[in-house]
Amino acid sequence: VQLQASGGGLVQDGGSLRLSCVARGSIFSVFRSKHMGWYRQVPGKERELVAQITSGGELKYSDSVKGRFAISRDNGKKTVYLQMNSLKAEDTADYYCNEYSPIGSYDWAWGQGTLVTVSS
Repeated sequence: VQLQASGGGLVQDGGSLRLSCVARGSIFSVFRSKHMGWYRQVPGKERELVAQITSGGELKYSDSVKGRFAISRDNGKKTVYLQMNSLKAEDTADYYCNEYSPIGSYDWAWGQGTLVTVSS
């Protein structure tokens, strides 16, 4: 399975972006069963989980993005989305999707992220 994130770019402070991540090569039944997450990473820092969506559609967000970001999924398209509103300079990072794993164990390799740059 190849995780392919897209939708990043340069946006001004307060702007919006919508990220997509497709799990290419995944079987529908497998993707549907997985809890998925969006992560972000800034050079020199650890990867941070910002949003998660369970296989049943339950949502959870980090405090840093709560109220501004919204995660969703389309199992038929094997895609996870991240709607990002009211963007701030501190949201600048490479964004990735992968399974949500509280123990840090992933069946799928990390794909190439998509860079979000917020100018202040």
